[in-house]
Amino acid sequence: MPHGRVDVSAFEQVSGIARRHDFIIENTRLMPVPLVPEIELHIAHEAVPLWQKTEEELGEMGLPPPFWAFAWVGGQALARYVLDNPETVQGKTVLDLASGSGLVGIAAMKAGAASVVAADIDRFALRAVAINAEANKVDVTPCGEDLLAASPPEVDVILVGDLFYEMPVANRLMAWLETAAAREIGILIGDPGRSYLPRDRLVSCASYDVPVTRDLEDTELKNSQVWQLA
Repeated sequence: MPHGRVDVSAFEQVSGIARRHDFIIENTRLMPVPLVPEIELHIAHEAVPLWQKTEEELGEMGLPPPFWAFAWVGGQALARYVLDNPETVQGKTVLDLASGSGLVGIAAMKAGAASVVAADIDRFALRAVAINAEANKVDVTPCGEDLLAASPPEVDVILVGDLFYEMPVANRLMAWLETAAAREIGILIGDPGRSYLPRDRLVSCASYDVPVTRDLEDTELKNSQVWQLA
């Protein structure tokens, strides 16, 4: 680079990461996850105020909730299952799909995974994953690509928490997961039985009653199961 010139794109990238980092730290608190107390996450107390702040930060309205700021019920169940059944990930390469806070990927690393990629298309989520992984003293690699747009990556296990909430996403995801399963990639899904979960194609491995935020689930305790493809 010639002397005196500034790489604007690199500067914007760095400043954007710093801004998202500060936003997450300022609007969350590091707390133990209710069903998985051996893991701490930067979690928000209330959904709606943080949602509004996120929209203001990005200058966009109508954004989805900040999924990265909460320990969702399916993710908690899946993280608990992985920690209690470490053989599911031990020594294996793992993909935590639509990672959000990074909870499930962090659990996989604590259970002895060889490596974990935490994928999410939300830039705030990617920063939250990095912050939470550092807080829990594990190495997790964030990935911002839309992995459903390509063939499943070369990993041993795919972990999916709380992703069957919309029909288009659920249909696209299930076709992708079946492709992965045909390649003998292990698949575990944490989900409380949301509307578009294809139960007829899954087998339940475990069931948990999970403490949750009333803002998110309209209850304080919700049952969630961990599933495998049938």
